[in-house]
Amino acid sequence: MTVVGPFGLSVRDQALEADVQAGLAAVEEGLLEATKSEVPFITEAAQHLVRAGGKRFRPLLVMLAAQFGDPYAPGVVPSAVVVELTHLATLYHDDVMDEAAVRRGVPSANTRWGNSVAVLTGDFLFARASHILADLGPEAVRVQAEAFERLVTGQILETAGPQDGRDPVDHYLDVLGGKTGSLVAVSCRFGAMMSGVDESTVNVLTQYGERLGVAFQLADDVLDIASDSHESGKTPGTDLREGIATLPVLRLREQAARGGRPEDLALCELLESDLSDDARHARALAALRAHPALEQARRDTVRYAEEARAALAPLPECDAKRALQELCDAVVHRAG
Repeated sequence: MTVVGPFGLSVRDQALEADVQAGLAAVEEGLLEATKSEVPFITEAAQHLVRAGGKRFRPLLVMLAAQFGDPYAPGVVPSAVVVELTHLATLYHDDVMDEAAVRRGVPSANTRWGNSVAVLTGDFLFARASHILADLGPEAVRVQAEAFERLVTGQILETAGPQDGRDPVDHYLDVLGGKTGSLVAVSCRFGAMMSGVDESTVNVLTQYGERLGVAFQLADDVLDIASDSHESGKTPGTDLREGIATLPVLRLREQAARGGRPEDLALCELLESDLSDDARHARALAALRAHPALEQARRDTVRYAEEARAALAPLPECDAKRALQELCDAVVHRAG
């Protein structure tokens, strides 16, 4: 049994392992090549997060989805580079919007070089992704454009907040579908498309990716509260400190509004206070860890992961399908 990819995914078939490892190695080369510029400073900034590492979750999904067709088809690796470049570009922009100081265990680009350079570097990565897409054909360009529209829409919805009368949890799940689910879905779609499978298989894998992407982000939400590690590259409770209402907080507010328990209302009030104070932040984090809202968020994560697994049912039994199923288990395991 060999471990590859994020979360310690186990690949039991040697041929599949070899294909995945070779594909991911080629993606790394492609990322470094795509982030080179004639201007050394641009190369340094563009490769900042590439060299910092990362799970390469999206390229892994491209490789696994391609196993249902021809995994050696010429468009498979370039499409994986496209989705990872797009993901990296959004991280540069997210860190500016969130005023994040650290990303993947290293100083964020905005901390190191300022907001303007970080934003423009993200734009540079989008441009390089588009350049690669042009060689993959108009359908690939259309798919990526639609996903990017959803991604930006999700970010705008997050910034604007839910409209009056809209359930905040439903709004948040829609945000995640755009911000995270869309690009994970495209990863699976590209792998399937580029490998030449039929449209029904493309659709099955796309639906799987959409649900897995939301589960992946929900697991991060839980991890930010529940974990003492720095697995996500951020200090636990970072979202709390920054006032970002992720699913555990939304589930708490939901329970407080429904039941009106004094301890729930008090915790909501604490979370809405200034958590830049370390003692107050530690108290809020400990209280939320002990609250049933965190367990509800875990159940939500499991539900999306199980929906992803169920979406795979029409696919033939094979090692690639089992690996995709294991990713569902791995995402749930991250959420505890």
